[in-house]
Amino acid sequence: MIKTALRILLVEDVKTDAELLEYHIRKIVEKPEIKLADNLDDIATLLHSFAPDIILSDYNLPTCNGLDVLKLAKEYDNTIPFIFVTGTIDNDELAANTILSGATGFVLKKHMKDMSEKLAPLFKQVVFNMIEKEELREKIRKNRISINQIYKYLDEINTDNEEQRLNVTRIKQNIDKISPRGDAK
Repeated sequence: MIKTALRILLVEDVKTDAELLEYHIRKIVEKPEIKLADNLDDIATLLHSFAPDIILSDYNLPTCNGLDVLKLAKEYDNTIPFIFVTGTIDNDELAANTILSGATGFVLKKHMKDMSEKLAPLFKQVVFNMIEKEELREKIRKNRISINQIYKYLDEINTDNEEQRLNVTRIKQNIDKISPRGDAK
């Protein structure tokens, strides 16, 4: 059993699959914090506010596909482990494309009864990497959330004149010097 608390973003549109995956996750992780999403807008929101340690994603979703989710996740933070848990990746070419696109791995849903055994080694590797960088990881996560909140606030400021718009732009540019835009958004 993994004792390290993990924040897991589960991207799944089928309720029973999500429930089964959560069941298997809880068999291998003592204290998981799991958030569920099934569309790019909700995923983007959770990337910014939840800052997951790992993402598990189905490939076929109602409004997008897993590669769209992977791209969004990598734009946010290209170090987040990303695992496809799907029934779709059943051919070697598609599986290779997911790995070449940056996925950490994939597990087929046809192995749902053994899912905890399939996910355990992948999760253990994530935890091993996390423990080595725990303090730094937490600071980065908090900074990302803070920066995202600042950007959201700046985007919501009602700028009445050109000088205010210019000042907001300058503030964003100064933030970008401290934290690259890719980490902030």
